[in-house]
Amino acid sequence: LIGEHTKVKLVSTRQGQTTTKDMTEAAFREEYGFAPIHMIDLKALMGDSSDNIPGVKGVGEKTAMGLVQMYGSIEHLYAHMPEIVTAPGTPAKPGIIKKLAEGEADARHSYWLATIVTDAPLDFRPEDNRRKAPGPGAYPLFLKLEFTKLIEKFKLSPGDAPASEGRKEAAVTVETVTDPARGAELLSLWRAADHVSLLARPDSSAVGVYCETGEGRALMAELFFERYQGDWNGLLASLFSGEVKKVSHNVKDLMRTLLESGLPAEGFVFDTALAAYLLDATAGKYDLQRLFVLYFNEELPPPLYLEPDAFSLLGDGMAAASLDSYATAVEALYGVLAPKLRERNQWGLFQSAEMPLCRVLAEMELAGCGVDARALREFSQSLSARMAEREASIYGMAGGKFNINSPKQLGEVLFERLGLPHGKKTKTGWSTSAEVLEKLRFQHPIVDAVLEYRQYAKLKSTYADGLLKAMDPDGRVRTKFQMTVTATGRLSSTEPNLQNIPTRTDLGSEFRRMFTAAEGCALVDADYSQIELRILAHIAGDEAMQAAFLAGGDFHAETAAKVFRVAREDVTHEMRRRAKSVNFGIVYGKAAFSLSQDLGVTLAEARAYLEDYFDTFPGVRKYMEEVVEKAHEAGYVETLFHRRREILKLSSSQKKDQASGEREALNMPIQGTAADVMKLAMAAVWKRLRAERPQARLVLQVHDELIVECPEAEAADVAKLLEEEMEHVVRLSVPLTAEAHWGKNWLEAKG
Repeated sequence: LIGEHTKVKLVSTRQGQTTTKDMTEAAFREEYGFAPIHMIDLKALMGDSSDNIPGVKGVGEKTAMGLVQMYGSIEHLYAHMPEIVTAPGTPAKPGIIKKLAEGEADARHSYWLATIVTDAPLDFRPEDNRRKAPGPGAYPLFLKLEFTKLIEKFKLSPGDAPASEGRKEAAVTVETVTDPARGAELLSLWRAADHVSLLARPDSSAVGVYCETGEGRALMAELFFERYQGDWNGLLASLFSGEVKKVSHNVKDLMRTLLESGLPAEGFVFDTALAAYLLDATAGKYDLQRLFVLYFNEELPPPLYLEPDAFSLLGDGMAAASLDSYATAVEALYGVLAPKLRERNQWGLFQSAEMPLCRVLAEMELAGCGVDARALREFSQSLSARMAEREASIYGMAGGKFNINSPKQLGEVLFERLGLPHGKKTKTGWSTSAEVLEKLRFQHPIVDAVLEYRQYAKLKSTYADGLLKAMDPDGRVRTKFQMTVTATGRLSSTEPNLQNIPTRTDLGSEFRRMFTAAEGCALVDADYSQIELRILAHIAGDEAMQAAFLAGGDFHAETAAKVFRVAREDVTHEMRRRAKSVNFGIVYGKAAFSLSQDLGVTLAEARAYLEDYFDTFPGVRKYMEEVVEKAHEAGYVETLFHRRREILKLSSSQKKDQASGEREALNMPIQGTAADVMKLAMAAVWKRLRAERPQARLVLQVHDELIVECPEAEAADVAKLLEEEMEHVVRLSVPLTAEAHWGKNWLEAKG
């Protein structure tokens, strides 16, 4: 590209110092000894692995450089074959001549590859590309892409943006209500309306209510506790009763606030945050400000004031806002989101699972779980003692003290002092991740001791001490259930995370003993049996897999008998274990490599297991092929209930990303459908408990497991109720089975 009017800035870094050099024609000739255009000829001969240019096999940079300096172009070079020289008076060696002759086709092909196309048919006029002031489309674009610094840099404002399209505008009258008589009039208006859109301050001391009044007009009523001259709680009790149909944002959180205040929490028909999540489960954030920018390219005004410690309904620490703007925003979003849910066939899932779950989870958050504080403290102390024992053992094997929690120091002990096999060293030292150490378990006893030390430290800090800190004065721990976090639709739990209580080890399972029922009550635990595999059998339509579930036996053992071609009674524990790993590996979209690591076998053995598995269940192979193909075509996958997940990785040019996207595509319809079934089951269980066992209450949901606290005398009946609702909430081609047990604590209730 270097020419009379073009130079190249060559950037190089040495010893941390970056420098640039202007490569002009003269500078290039001085460095290479030929004109810039002949760089193409140089690459044609020596190749360039970074650009996949092969060059001539056996010809390196030094030889190629000499040939180009002598002959300029490969055309001139091959015209003088075989009497060529590599320097004046120095004939080329026979080996070089042979390589050039045999590689002529590669040289000419490489020349074509190395040539930059400079005559592409572009409609380009330099004057059209002079820097200009940002146009009217810049502000909404930068806003949507969250380019806040560029908005500041170019001094853009909402006034620079064109009017938004698709947003229904109405003539809005804003009214601050102080008179009880006017409050009663408005309640009558709201009861008669199709719906009202509202937003409440977290403490319910202020509520904004937007209501369409007909003929393109609307009323925005602002209600403030400190200004209302009548029965404030009475006004709220009527507004939040089932008589008024309400649209709001983050309904579960609002319901919790209302219930905590002794107010009703009925009549909610739409949640704009949940709707936005269902339409795009991977967006990550669903606060009103972000959604309004996304759908209308408009920015909401800043909040009136901030209360950092208040529980936010609006998102991102915002505790209160200009009520008229934000309640109107809820109405505008409802007008866009509701039709989109219907267009995508997601309205049924939204109404039957997501919206009912708001009330269920609000009550669960308020109820919390009883925890035995004394047992937790004793357990924490025993973990400290175990840590001290392992610490002393590790120091003895290491030949001295060091910081076990420092990856750098641990890496030096394991890989330098003790000489264990290691991976690549980075700037921060050797990797000592759990994955790395697991592979070294049998290399030295110190590795096992370190892993145990880490396990005890995690159990103590995160769970034993963590739960004690999270406990409320009444002896209960209250988590927050997050409805808009996971891409598959599963619920998540935070502050503290009660869905991650360790159960895989005996020591970890002890934590379940710490979760206790109230005096005179029992905990009833109901767990779906292999729900994801049953959903796979249904979705894939595999007759052999369906028959195995319909037979009602041990599915993993049945699978082992088929895959290993032995009689059912000859299935060993190891065969069953491997069949189980393959079963769940299929559900999670694992390939042979991951499976080989899970099973501790060679890659070839893992591939053989998979082939035998697919021969046994051909419908599963067909389903997997079809779901990946459809995902590539559509860019998304769906559950049985039309929960959707966009998979952007499938359009990546990187094979690694595509493979990851394909695993997501295989897993999401199964795991997502399981999440949908659980949500439907929770709503059904809550409704029936409310009608038949009002003293019983759901207190926890963990993946495929529901836990109810109830009077001891009702435990058997509640267990039966749970099994019935969970098993019959949906009808599949194979039975859903749930098993319930009860006890004074969670461990006993697991049966």
